Amino acid sequence: MTFIFQLFGVSVTHASNLLNSHIQFRFATCNEVLMMVVGSICAVLHGSAQPLMLLVFGLLTDTFIEYDIELNELSDERKECVNNTIQWTKNYTDTFAGLNQSHWSSINYSEWETFAPLRSRPCGILDIEYEMTKFAFYYVGIGAAVFILGYFQISLWVNAAAKQIQLIRKIYFSKVMRMEIGWFDCTSVGELNTRMSDDINKINDAIADQVAIFMQRFTTFVCGFCIGFVKGWKLTLVIVAASPLIGIGAGLMALFVAKLTGMELQAYAKAGAIADEVLSSIRTVAAFGGEKKEVQRYDKNLVSAQRWGIRKGLIMGFFTGYMWLIIFLCYGLAFWYGSSLVVDTEEYSPGTLLQVFFGVLIAAMNLGQASPCLEAFAAGRGAATIIFETIEREPEIDCLSEAGYKLDKVKGDIEFHNVTFHYPSRPEVKILDRLSVIVKSGETTAFVGASGAGKSTAVQLIQRFYDPKEGMVTLDGHDIRGLNIQWLRSLMGIVEQEPVLFATTIAENIRYGRPGVSMDDIITATKEANAYNFIMDLPQKFDTLVGEGGGQMSGGQKQRIAIARALVRNPRILLLDMATSALDNESEAVVQEALDKVRMGRTTISIAHRLSTIKNADVIVGFEHGQAIERGKHSELLDRKGVYFTLVTLQSQGDKALNEKARQMAENEDTPEKLSLSRAGSYRASMRASIRQRSRSQLSNLIPESSVSIAGELGPRAYAVSQVDKSKNAIQEEEEGDLVEPAPVARILKYNVPEWPYMLFGSLGAAVNGGVNPVYSLLFSQILATFSVTDPVAQRKEIDSICLFFVMVGVVSFFTQMLQGYAFSKSGELLTRRLRRLGFHAMLGQEIGWFDDHKNSPGALTTRLATDASQVQGATGSQIGMIVNSLTNIGVAILMSFYFSWKLTLLILCFLPFIALSGGFQAKMLTGFAKQDKQAMEAAGQISGEALNNIRTIAGLGKERNFVDRYIAQLDAPYQAALKKANVYGACYGFAQCVVFLTNSASYRFGGYLVRQEGLHFSLVFRVISAIVTSGTALGRASSYTPDYAKAKISAARFFQLLDRVPKISVYSDKGQKWDNFQGNIEFIDCKFTYPTRPDIQVLNGLNVAVRPGQTLAFVGSSGCGKSTSVQLLERFYDPDKGRVKYDTNVGAQGSQLSRGQKQRIAIARAIIRDPKILLLDEATSALDTESEKTVQEALDKAREGRTCIVIAHRLSTIQNSDIIAVMSRGYVIEKGTHDHLMALKGAYYKLVTTGAPIS
Repeated sequence: MTFIFQLFGVSVTHASNLLNSHIQFRFATCNEVLMMVVGSICAVLHGSAQPLMLLVFGLLTDTFIEYDIELNELSDERKECVNNTIQWTKNYTDTFAGLNQSHWSSINYSEWETFAPLRSRPCGILDIEYEMTKFAFYYVGIGAAVFILGYFQISLWVNAAAKQIQLIRKIYFSKVMRMEIGWFDCTSVGELNTRMSDDINKINDAIADQVAIFMQRFTTFVCGFCIGFVKGWKLTLVIVAASPLIGIGAGLMALFVAKLTGMELQAYAKAGAIADEVLSSIRTVAAFGGEKKEVQRYDKNLVSAQRWGIRKGLIMGFFTGYMWLIIFLCYGLAFWYGSSLVVDTEEYSPGTLLQVFFGVLIAAMNLGQASPCLEAFAAGRGAATIIFETIEREPEIDCLSEAGYKLDKVKGDIEFHNVTFHYPSRPEVKILDRLSVIVKSGETTAFVGASGAGKSTAVQLIQRFYDPKEGMVTLDGHDIRGLNIQWLRSLMGIVEQEPVLFATTIAENIRYGRPGVSMDDIITATKEANAYNFIMDLPQKFDTLVGEGGGQMSGGQKQRIAIARALVRNPRILLLDMATSALDNESEAVVQEALDKVRMGRTTISIAHRLSTIKNADVIVGFEHGQAIERGKHSELLDRKGVYFTLVTLQSQGDKALNEKARQMAENEDTPEKLSLSRAGSYRASMRASIRQRSRSQLSNLIPESSVSIAGELGPRAYAVSQVDKSKNAIQEEEEGDLVEPAPVARILKYNVPEWPYMLFGSLGAAVNGGVNPVYSLLFSQILATFSVTDPVAQRKEIDSICLFFVMVGVVSFFTQMLQGYAFSKSGELLTRRLRRLGFHAMLGQEIGWFDDHKNSPGALTTRLATDASQVQGATGSQIGMIVNSLTNIGVAILMSFYFSWKLTLLILCFLPFIALSGGFQAKMLTGFAKQDKQAMEAAGQISGEALNNIRTIAGLGKERNFVDRYIAQLDAPYQAALKKANVYGACYGFAQCVVFLTNSASYRFGGYLVRQEGLHFSLVFRVISAIVTSGTALGRASSYTPDYAKAKISAARFFQLLDRVPKISVYSDKGQKWDNFQGNIEFIDCKFTYPTRPDIQVLNGLNVAVRPGQTLAFVGSSGCGKSTSVQLLERFYDPDKGRVKYDTNVGAQGSQLSRGQKQRIAIARAIIRDPKILLLDEATSALDTESEKTVQEALDKAREGRTCIVIAHRLSTIQNSDIIAVMSRGYVIEKGTHDHLMALKGAYYKLVTTGAPIS
């Protein structure tokens, strides 16, 4: 047995290891174990059915041959049937008996023959119809048993697996949600999501139907060889001796294909990376007009992927041909040697020859078919190891633990005692170094210091996200490691720099702060957080959905909802981690006001970079290199001239002069009422404007999961009817876009036209390959016919010629398989490359507004390039080869069958649809269910995805159990779907397996009738049956390509949709004027604009502003007022809905995607090297710290000399030297002039300056 295994490239230890999958079944209860045991017994019995059929088949063949020999013998008129034995006719022997010796010389050979006594052959006993009826019943009986066993083996295993998988999902997710935050630092969320979906599915594959199918096939393999060795060990050994050649071929093919596929994927990954890079920074590419260059760069990388693909096709063709050659040589050898055992030595009967030959053949085939199951087991074991490792791991800080005590009274004193700490993901970097800090109860303590000084880390230690490596953190003198975690975290309210909102309503988001909180408490909290007014202005008020990650809210709104959520907890300790850093001036003022209100009487720790938020703190602690090196009030620390002094000086240098001047003016003119009034009015204005998502670059990165935009619900209702219609149309278009009409094949083939010679030769090869199966059944039946030939010389000659013919068919097959493999891979790869290039070219040709749609995010587009283009191959390339192959196979088989016996052919054709159906079903079985499983898991996947992405927020709110419960509730649907699938799948599998038995039963019974009543030669019965049954499986294979074919048509349709789309602003167009003496005059005339993805929100509302050559125009205003939008209209990323932008040429802008000091300076160099007449600087220094900003600002001031320049900045120090400052609000310019002029006006600009700090 070991020997056989090794022949087929499967080591015994490997097989036993994979079968010994105890690790995968550890969650099975007694009930499931019973199901699996019964399922296994059914599988083993089912596996013995095919070899059992061979025994019947051997007897049936012998019966036919005996009957044919009897007919042949009795067709000789010198013989007759006497007393059920064949004898010479009486009158012949009497005649010769009367002759004397002198007449003997005149007797010829045939007359001499009659003197020899005949071999005693029975006759007249065999009723062929009766015998065939008996065999038919055997077949029906086996078929019925197979149906029942097939049903139970599959449904029981799938059922048992479904229950276990549901349990594994529950336990795994619960365990992941209990892990400490440090574990998440070392494990990426993407990896966890993959484990939740793919890895658990792999375990499912390994413990469900695959086990049953493996047992069935393995049993067939064992029984097949047993029959071979028991019935005829000599022939079995001869066949087995040739088998390693097939094993070696299959092994080498797998090796080469894996290697070449790896190379191809690697080559395509490079091209994909280029596509992703280009699409992610499409604004930069567009600004520099680099589209064509990028398409060429992408195409260059596609060439190597194409080359590897073609090589892979050739290698596959070569090895497939090689294997067919060996198989046919084996057939020739087996029949030649077997026939000599039947005819010459008479060791075997013809039936035994077939039993041995097919026994070994079926055994080998089933071993081959069992190997994919081994792959599934290996993948399942690998996945299970990782999953179970996590399940077994004990969290270092168990957030759901009931352990630890709860203090009766909490004062709120926090102290760090000599705390040393490094993150688990970066053990070599010391973050806190013997930190000692006291935070007194009821006081506000501000932590300040450079980035990476350890401020946020200290806050996370208070929340017990991590434990210190040395030292301890105490609350009211108690080490927090001894306190109950959930209770400890419930004392704290935290507001972060980037607050996380969950994809539900505003009210529900606030409820996450404290379960069971009343609506009155929610309203009180929102009023305290200055959020109540803007919420009530929304159409759905508290029931407004905030979108995935809060994407439908502006930064200020998200921040205020997060503050309300923190307040509703009524926390003793308030942690503010850069709570206002992401906001513009106006929003910041509002949020800061809210924070000042709520800090009273609470222990508050505030981390901030802005002085305005720090000055009022009771105590300021200066951090440096993980230590607290100074502590005191604002004025004390300034006198000390340490860390705090440095930070203050750097930050306020630019703004100081402005602030002083503004303050003097404010003191001179005592008008507080006017100021506060204008602030309130402007607040409402900014509130309405900020309902829109904050900036276009964020908009293209957000990609909400749900496909229906909630934009329409958020905007104020006061827009014109045309706007509402516009948004309705947008939503309708979006829904229609998902349902694509499959593309016509003719159009797909049109793109493949240049490769027609390859496709022609490939189809010829495929057609010849398709004819191989029917030719095989012709030769096989011919061999059987020779066994009933009574003349030994003629018999031997015929057998030799048939065996030679087998060899010839093998040789032809070798070359045609190679031709088919190479020709189709060449045409397919060339098509894929062509489509990818065209697709990428079309993508880069779209206007920027198209990229704002979340369906066209860089990730989605890169995926579309990768998958759609290669899926289109499913309608051309090798797919055509497969279809031509199958059609030729069926065509030749049916023509041949009709020629030999049209009656029998008609009978079998009635079964053909079922055979084809079963073949197609088995191929499609898994893909169909995989899709359903995926859909069923989608809801649960959304919950787990949201939980893992926002694990810190959830931990801070102590909401782990809530998410676990929601996830578990969503697991019931996939479980019910799996149970339903178990029954359907089981029944279909049973039917697919038994249909061949039923076909054989009817065919041989009717064949017996035709042989008896109509004199049909028995070999033709075998010829017709084997030709049609093999062609039926070919039809099944062809039908299994239909999903690929349908997928290809839909992918192609999506592709053509992209190619056919006419962009609103064509990048590749040569139309339009070009000037030589370009000056740099720019004028916006009454521009109105809405973003295509948010048509209900007016961004520009009649913008009028002009800038002359060499001047610098600065746009100022709060987030969402339309500053960046106006620059993008100038670059012609968008066209205004109304009004005009007069300007002269496409201009280079600084890429809006770039950030941080060095990148920023490189970007400036890139902009200047074009020697532009116009320089656009969009928030060029906003992302930098104070020191980097100074360096970059100097570079910019140099670059501006002598050029028309438009600046958007959020820090006033960068704007004050501009020739014109335009203050924008709600899409139009409300004030413009120089800095001094606007300060004198005492309007919006004056107010922005006097509040100090950055604008956004």
